[in-house]
This record gives sequence, C-alpha cells and structure tokens, in this order.
Amino acid sequence: MSTLFDCHDESQLLTGMRQARHAIGRGELVVLPTDTVYGVGADAFSPAAVARLLAAKGRGRQQPPPVLVAGLTTVRALVSDLPAPIERLVERHWPGGLTVVLPAQPSLSWDLGETRGTVAVRMPAHRLALELLEETGPLAVSSANLTGRPAAVDAFSARDMLGESVEVYLDDGPSSTGVPSTIVDATAIAHGGTGRVRLLRYGAISFAQLEAELGDLLEPETDADEGADGTA
Repeated sequence: MSTLFDCHDESQLLTGMRQARHAIGRGELVVLPTDTVYGVGADAFSPAAVARLLAAKGRGRQQPPPVLVAGLTTVRALVSDLPAPIERLVERHWPGGLTVVLPAQPSLSWDLGETRGTVAVRMPAHRLALELLEETGPLAVSSANLTGRPAAVDAFSARDMLGESVEVYLDDGPSSTGVPSTIVDATAIAHGGTGRVRLLRYGAISFAQLEAELGDLLEPETDADEGADGTA
C-alpha cells in the first residue's frame, strides 16, 4: 500500500526519505518534488523498475524517461562526451530547469527504453530531490502524471493519477513554478560534431537565455514543443 509523507513535518520527512530510499532499492516507484513539476522516479539502473515507471504512466519504450542527477560529476560518468559549451551552459543553469540530451556512455548496463544511444540529464534545484539523489544515485524520473494528462504540481494530484503503482509519495507542497524544464539536444556537437544544439521543448529556461550562452551553436528558434508530457 502506498504512503504519502508530509515533508513539512520533520518526523514524516525523515521517515518518508528513508522509505523512499528503501523503495528505490527494491525497484519500486517514488513520487518526489522538484523545482519544476512533481516527478515519478525509479532506479535508472534497474530495467524492471524503469519498465514499471513507463507502465505506471501508460507509455511505451519509445518515450524513455530522462535521468536526474546530483551534479556534473555524475553526468560525466553517464555520457560519452560533455562538450565544453554544454558544460558551461549547465554550470550556468544547474541546478535548475534545463534538461540536456547527450550521447550515453555505451558501457553502462541500463535500459531506459528506445534512447538511440542518448540520455537526457538534469540536476533539479530542490533540496529533497538532491538529497535523495545523493543517496540513491541517478534516478529515471518522468513527470508524475498519466500520459496525456497535465503534469502534477502537487503530490495529491500525482496520487490521484498514479495511485498504488507508486510506493512512496513525498509531499513538499505545490511546485514553485509548475513550469517543466527546457529540453535541448546537444548530440550534434558531441565528439567534435559540427552540428548545432536544438531546442526540443520550451520551459523554465528561455530561448533568449540559451542563445546568450550558446550563440551560433544554437539552431534558430522553431516550433519546439511548448508542453511535452514526460520530463520533470
């Protein structure tokens, strides 16, 4: 039976974080607050847990979840190349609402779905999310909602949609913004590539902010998705 913990209550916070760690270790799902929207997370290195996450949301392997990390050190272990302009970009905007798609390290023993050899990574700007990530390692985290429905901005909305498919709900009140992360694809400039960084989804970081950092490395503004379901 799933349990919701009020993280504003110190005793519930300690118990909830402990139960969340244990649930992740058992391959179960956890709903956690982030700086953008609430996310539903699983052990990124457990194919069964990732499959459980996709099933809970009602989505297939063609929509792999991104991975939340506690910092750049973890990113360097997950990707095969971190181009200098992207490193500067994330140093500027992490922790925060920026998700970056990069080539995945081919030696990693994980299965996030049909990623085509890439991984989408983000460092959230939320103390509880970062504390959990420090203790569990990278988590596959998607927005806490059923596919096709709005991303949850509080734990109760997430529970209404995901119910008993999630073991632990960590409630830290409504999301501060409710705006999902901006997603950029930097694979075209990895490993010395001469392409450009592509904006995949508008979100917390504006196109103007990206352009200020990347200049001509950023593709001209196009019709990027303004609210794609899936990424916290």
